This record gives sequence, C-alpha cells and structure tokens, in this order.
Amino acid sequence: MTALSDQAQRVPALPHLDWRLVLPTGWLVLVFTAALTVDLLPVPTPTDMDFMSVEVLPSAEHWLGTDQDGRDIFSRVAHGARVSLVVGFLAPLVGLFFGTLLGLLSAWYGGLARTSILVVLDAVLAFPGLVLAMALTAILGASVSSVTLALGILTIPSFARISRARALPLIQREFVLAAKTAGAGDAWILLREVLPNMVMTLVTYTLTIVSVMIVIEGALSFLGVGVPPPAPSWGGMISEGRSALERAPHISLIPAAAMFLTVLSLNVLGDRLRRRAEAREGGLS
Repeated sequence: MTALSDQAQRVPALPHLDWRLVLPTGWLVLVFTAALTVDLLPVPTPTDMDFMSVEVLPSAEHWLGTDQDGRDIFSRVAHGARVSLVVGFLAPLVGLFFGTLLGLLSAWYGGLARTSILVVLDAVLAFPGLVLAMALTAILGASVSSVTLALGILTIPSFARISRARALPLIQREFVLAAKTAGAGDAWILLREVLPNMVMTLVTYTLTIVSVMIVIEGALSFLGVGVPPPAPSWGGMISEGRSALERAPHISLIPAAAMFLTVLSLNVLGDRLRRRAEAREGGLS
C-alpha cells in the first residue's frame, strides 16, 4: 500500500484548463484558420452564383447554406473574416503608434505642447465615433485600406488618453528620476524606462479596441459605406440577408453569429489579460 501511494504521489497532476481562455482562443484560431485556408477548401468562391441552389439550408454541398443569390455562405463568411480581421487588427495599430506617442509627449512635456495635443484630441473626441468614421470613409473612398485608415484615426485619441494616464504616475517613479540624474535624454527615458512599463496595459486595451473596430467595420458595411461589394464582409452579409429574414434567416444569422462570437472572444481574452496584469502590478507594488 505504501509503494502504491508513493507511486500515486509521483504521478503528475493534469494541468487545470481555464475554459474562459480555451474557448475564446479556440474560436479565434478557428476563424483565423478559416480565413487563411478557405481558398484551399472544396468550396465555391464567394462570388459564384448557383441559381439552382438559392437560399438552401446547410448541407454537405454547402456547409452553411446559400444566400438569395445562390452564393456559398461559408465561403463568404470566411472571406469576410479576412476583411474584419485585417481592419480589426490593423486599425488599432495606427492608434496604438500615434496615440501612444502623443500620450507620452503630453505626459512628459508641459506648456504649449501639452495644450496643443490635448486640444486636438478633444476635438476628435467631440465627434460621434460612427459619424466620424463614415465621414472619413467617404473622404478617403470605400476600400479596405481606407476603412482601416479611417478607423485607425478614430482610435488615436483613446490610445493617447490611456497612455497619458498610465505614463503620468510612472514619470514620478524612482527609476525615471534616476535616469534623469544619470543624464539620459527625453527619448531614452520615454522609450526605455516608461514605455516598457505600459506594454501590458496597452496590449489588453488593444484587444478591446480590436473588437470595437470589428463592430464598427460591420456597421459601416451594413450601412453601405464600408467595404464595397462584391467583396464580402460580415456587416454587408447581414444587410443583404434582411430581405430574406422570414424565408431564410440563416443568411443574416450566420454572419451575425460569427461577428458576435469573435467580438465576445476578444473581450473575454482582453478581460483575462487585464486581470492578470492588475494582479501582477498589485504583487509588485
């Protein structure tokens, strides 16, 4: 009995799976995989029309059914995921770069520089987000790159405020004062001393902004001012399926579910990372 108990104690315990991380991560991996490999799968292109298979339900031939024009919904959802993921991840990078730069500068410098930056940021924030995105898209033109740039500009003020709020207390910390005493320049202190201590906060906030960008891109496409057809997008698919809601609700519900689960997964992951970052900072303080 003693030998058996000792052997049982030596058996390593199974790792505990946090389903709040596994499920959203698994869904995002599935979406990324479908977006990257859809051209290799035995499905029609997103623009192929089969008028003999209009508004059919999911089947072996059409995995998620077809829309009112006979186009394969799985193919369109997977290609639409490319648009949503490209816009959703690239637009926050624009705001992350310029917003963080402006936030650091407004926290470090005073006087006219700080006032000018804050006035410009407040002016951008004064406009409703969706209205400003529609205006910028109309000016830049309807394309994936234009929508990405327009939404990226929209995120700059929020990133600037987050980075400024995070940088202000860090500037008063001992390691920053020590760098000043050692004769380090402003750029060195901001990039090597302050910025690394803000990375986790910015990463968690970026995940939240990614989900917001996916929703706004879908709203723009739903309103007809986003990515122009025939390129599929989740918002455009939802809008196109409105006329067939009573006959074939799956045409709108499937892309809506894909958008909902993607946004939910990003928010859950962002929340978990934020809690871990807060716990780590609490342990270090």
